Order: sequence, then C-alpha cells, then structure tokens
Amino acid sequence: MNFNLSEEYQAFADSVARFAQDKLAPGALERAHSNQYPWETAALLAEQGLLGIVFPEEDGGQGGTLMHAVLAIQQVALACPKSADIVQAGNFGPIRTFVEYANKEQKARFLPDLLSGKKLISLGMTEPGAGSAVTDLKTSAVLDGDHYVVNGSKVFSTHSPDAELFLVYVRFGPGVEGIGSILIERGAPGFEIGKPSSFMNGEQWSQLYFEHCRVPKENLLLGPGGFKKQISGFNVERLGNASRALALGRYAFNMARDHATLRKQFGRELCEFQGLQWKFADMWMKLEQAQLLLYKAALEGEQGLPSAQSTAMAKLACNMAGWDTSNDAMQIMGGMGFSQEALVEYCVRRTRGWMIAGGSIEVLKNRIAEGIFGRSFSQRAPRASHQ
Repeated sequence: MNFNLSEEYQAFADSVARFAQDKLAPGALERAHSNQYPWETAALLAEQGLLGIVFPEEDGGQGGTLMHAVLAIQQVALACPKSADIVQAGNFGPIRTFVEYANKEQKARFLPDLLSGKKLISLGMTEPGAGSAVTDLKTSAVLDGDHYVVNGSKVFSTHSPDAELFLVYVRFGPGVEGIGSILIERGAPGFEIGKPSSFMNGEQWSQLYFEHCRVPKENLLLGPGGFKKQISGFNVERLGNASRALALGRYAFNMARDHATLRKQFGRELCEFQGLQWKFADMWMKLEQAQLLLYKAALEGEQGLPSAQSTAMAKLACNMAGWDTSNDAMQIMGGMGFSQEALVEYCVRRTRGWMIAGGSIEVLKNRIAEGIFGRSFSQRAPRASHQ
C-alpha cells in the first residue's frame, strides 16, 4: 500500500505551502496575539481560492475534495497557525451545512460575501443547558404569519463577535424530530449579541440572546426533522478541527527541533541529550500515526461522507498528538517556549481547546466503542420505573 500523496495532491500541497510561506509567515506572531479577526488575510486566502475548496463550482466553490481542504489547512497552519482558522471557517463548520442545505435564493444572498472573506457565518448550537447532549436544546421557533419567532440563547459560538450570519439550531416541536435550523442575521429584531468573553486560547465568543426575535420564514434552513440531516454531516466537520490540531503540533515540533539544534547547555547541543532524543522520537511517532488516520478519513470522503468511526478516530488521534507534541515542545524550549515571543505556547493553548470543541475526547471514545461493539450505548440515566 502506498502511503504517499498522489502527484496531484502533492503539487497542490506544495503550491499552498509556497503561498503560505511567502504571504502568511510574515506577521504570524502578531496575528496570533491579536483579538481582531484578520479580514485582510481572509480576503487574501479567498483570492488564492482557499475558501470554498470543497464546494461545487456552481456555488462559487473550487469543486475540490476533503483531502484538498485538509492539505490546505495544514500547509497554511505550518506557516501561520491563526490563518488556518480562516481556511477552516471557509470550508468546514456552519458554512458547509449552509451550502449543503440552503436553497438557491439563500445561497445567492449570502455565499458571495462568505466565500470572498468579507463576512463570517457562526453556528448557534450549544446552550447553557445543552452541550454534548445537544438534543436537550430549548431555543424555540414558532411560525407567526410570515415570520418565525425565536426565543432562547446560545453560548460558545465560534466567531460570534464578528459574524453577520448565524446558523441556529432551534426547536420547532418536541423530541429529536422537532429540531431543525434557521438563518438569523445580525441586527434582526429581538436578537442581541452579548459582550465578548475570552477563551484560554485567545479566541472570543459572545452569548446570543433571542427574545421574541422575528426572522423571515424564507430564512428557514431545515425545518422539523432536520436535525438528523445536520448532525449526519457533523462527522466531516471534525476533520477541520483535527487538521488544525495536528498541524499546530507539527508547527511546535518544528520550532522545538530547530531550537534543539541551536541551543547549547553544558557545552552540548540539546539534541545530543538522550532524554530529549527519546522525547522527539515519541513526538514524531504520534504525529505520523495521527496523520495516517486523518488522511484515511479524508480519502473516505471521496466516496461520500467519511464514516463516524473514521472521523472520531482521526479527531481523537490528532487532538492528542497536537496537544502532547506542542506541550512537550514547550517543555523542551524552556522559558522561550513558555514566552509569547514564540508561538509554541499559542499552539499549546489552541490544541487544548480542540480536545473539547467539536466533540470532546471522551465523547469520541464513546463513539469509537460503539463502532467496536456494533451497538449504541446511551449515556442518559435510565428512567425510573413506575410500580
């Protein structure tokens, strides 16, 4: 079995790498430490064709594959870790759900600005009382004439302080079959975006409040019963998370490797100490193992959607490899690794967050176990029996 990239994929990766090193590597440190969304970089990436890679050409995309998107994220991240978030936002997450299920009129209204890097779409899924148990959500949407009236709130929405469009999971009725989604624009009557709060990784999020928020019914994305459609594609979204986690682990590894060949202590280069040699060997093994699982899941996507089992294993392996490697790289680099003068500490903070977002590592292990045993294991407490 050949584990090398095809000539076409390798040429694409090399092309993105050259662009990223030339245009994105300068200023990478400043971007990482800025709270401002890098709109100029988003426009540059759009011009390069790195937003909408996986979308059909008739929708304004590039008509590429999941592997193209994974390679783009990784090559961009190796030059500028924060810029990889823009590639992620332009290919995975709510924009992918939007492209798959939006009608022609909705696409005509919103896609041009999203794919040109002028605007952002954010996902409103998690609620104060519904995280991993997303089907417990309470945000409601009730049809009232030509509008839906939405009430509820959302938390932890990526890009929420800057987004102009929100893909919001809502409840139209009871049970899982009552869940769907609606598109809500910034400025809609009854929609308030709270004060930004900060995550450990430097990202910001704002709580979303819907109080008798009136949304035109033409903004309906998926009505009752739409939840299963939406969540079936969520496995794909994990590949964007996994790609960035692994790439930032490699970024930190590369910095630590360079440091170990230049830095001397006790009259010897750091790479000459066996304890560090073994640490580097462990780091490299984790990165390479995770890379194979990521490529396996991405290539499955060329025959349809990758399996939930493959994406769960890829995300888990990449999350752990990214975190372990960046954390070890910081230890190897000592004070410089811990300092914000280098991006290793940034990689540590970022990779730690991805072990929670998009399916926690515990949830992923549960999903993998279901695949092993060929059955579903409910995590809900058993209902009390009535005598």
